[in-house]
Amino acid sequence: MPTARRIDCHVHLVGDGSSGSGCWVGMASPHRRLISHVMLLEAGVPPRVLGRDLDACFERRLVEQVRESDLDAAVLLAQDLPHTDRGEPLPGKAGFYVPNDHLLAVCDRHPGLFIPAVSIHPARPDALEELDRCVARGARVVKLLPNCLGIDYADRRYHPFWEKMAAAGLILLSHTGGEMTLPVIEPRFADPRLLATPLDCGVTVIAAHAAGRSGLWDPDYTHELIALFARYPRLYADNSALSSLNRSHTIAKVLRTDVLERIIHGSDFPVPVGGFGPWHRGHIDWRTWQESRRDRHPLQRDLRLKRAMGFPPACETRLDALLSR
Repeated sequence: MPTARRIDCHVHLVGDGSSGSGCWVGMASPHRRLISHVMLLEAGVPPRVLGRDLDACFERRLVEQVRESDLDAAVLLAQDLPHTDRGEPLPGKAGFYVPNDHLLAVCDRHPGLFIPAVSIHPARPDALEELDRCVARGARVVKLLPNCLGIDYADRRYHPFWEKMAAAGLILLSHTGGEMTLPVIEPRFADPRLLATPLDCGVTVIAAHAAGRSGLWDPDYTHELIALFARYPRLYADNSALSSLNRSHTIAKVLRTDVLERIIHGSDFPVPVGGFGPWHRGHIDWRTWQESRRDRHPLQRDLRLKRAMGFPPACETRLDALLSR
């Protein structure tokens, strides 16, 4: 019987279009420029390559990150544009953009290392056709941020999209809870209870960030998410970004025996992995935190911290079992 793969389910692809990829990063405000530079530095990519060679530099760094970690593979994420409910794109409200074609091309260049998670706003006029096209190209996951993309999962017009996803065996990796790094269009769409619609349509769903808050004033939906576990055996959550200070308060809520069987490992790379939050809240000791700071590989650093917090090995291999269904 083959050994289960250790997979990071939440790794962002970023680019600037320098290779003709069609990617871009929003840099219109000082806040956006600061966030972009911090994340590139965390990834080990010098910000000076922005607008010159980010596509190639980021891809090389991702390959290095996975190969020099304990991981066997990573789910790599595309990023669609926000759309109105009539299907009109809203590029001015997006923080960054990574088209599916670029994502699929990167995954094709590194077979086995990256698992493609395409991004398709279900209001797009071509949403169903794009879903078929991406499945034919090897997509296994669909990544959506409903609060940032403006997606009301409960909208009945999207039922054919969810049903087609379920029929194809695609997993929905959906942002839940607050968000600080991207512009938010509709905060209430961060509520994990809206996941009921795709779940009722038969989709397997991973609630990113376990529905915790990000900003100080965000609602915390983790308890609502945990309550949904009893109703939906196809519902899971990832522990992505829980090593950061602003999301570390969620750790104690998911480190429960009855919840851990639904948790999947994810990093949210290139969101910074600091470790101060878990140490401050007593989930790791001082020595573990200090040793992790010397690790120049964020994906491995995040693995080390999650293991020290008490997330068991099954969290690292659970996605492989879901993908094998």
